[in-house]
Amino acid sequence: PEKLIDKNNIRIDGRKLNELRPITLEVGILPNADGSAYIEQGKNKILAGVYGPREVHPRHLAQPDRAVLRCRYHMAPFSVEERKSPAPSRREVELSKVIRQSLEPSVFIEYYPRTSIDLFIEVLQAEGGTRCASITAASLALANAGIPMRDLVAACAAGKVDGQLALDLIDVEDKEGEADLPLAYTPNPDAITL
Repeated sequence: PEKLIDKNNIRIDGRKLNELRPITLEVGILPNADGSAYIEQGKNKILAGVYGPREVHPRHLAQPDRAVLRCRYHMAPFSVEERKSPAPSRREVELSKVIRQSLEPSVFIEYYPRTSIDLFIEVLQAEGGTRCASITAASLALANAGIPMRDLVAACAAGKVDGQLALDLIDVEDKEGEADLPLAYTPNPDAITL
């Protein structure tokens, strides 16, 4: 296999080991959502929309003392090179749960009993690291919806590529590399949430 890191410690996309891909963030771009955000991180393009707090349907899912934070992470069929089935995969179901769990500690869900806050994440284009980029965008979308939060949550992955530690892995580094560790952090409570 070709080396992913050259002798000068430069990766195949031209970055140093400790460099992130270029990141663009935008909020309030979906007029029909209560809050929304868009992130471009390298070639990743991800949209997050928030609806709520609103009445829970079905009603039996309501919690008497807090809001229910629900999350749906979905990759569009055209987001990857080989067309993906539009049906939710096991990975998407798992990542929906992981993303929800990494955001929940930062949201004051106790302020909105018997309601739901619904978070929809749509990956329009994927290049590795979509889980972390989605957490960052979803956190911004929640804030854009005016939902009280302890702080924003930012996420990034580190991994091992060709025996060296590297930040913000792209798809090929993730697939060919030895390890991938996603990490989500919220500065205000100084807590790692993933």
